[in-house]
Amino acid sequence: MKITMQPNEQVIKASDTTLLDNKNSIAGKLILTNQRIYFKAAPNGSHHDDIAIEPSDIRDVMLFKDRMFFPQGLSIITNEKENKFRIKNREAWSKMIVKMF
Repeated sequence: MKITMQPNEQVIKASDTTLLDNKNSIAGKLILTNQRIYFKAAPNGSHHDDIAIEPSDIRDVMLFKDRMFFPQGLSIITNEKENKFRIKNREAWSKMIVKMF
């Protein structure tokens, strides 16, 4: 799984994740770089566009509970939509993303 990097872009953190999109669960990888947040869908037969989120587009970052005993929800709210991810270490992700904007 590769992404096209921008000039001087460096990966800070990457983790397997599931994008929760309109009741669909799309497996992939969430990648935090020094310039943006990127979701790369796993090649599993179903098509889904990758998502690039610029720090200037982020309005809020929130945690949500998607499971009873293991809450792993991370929501990145932009000017256009809310992107919900199921991801481990969501608190660490949230803190790192908030530092970006």
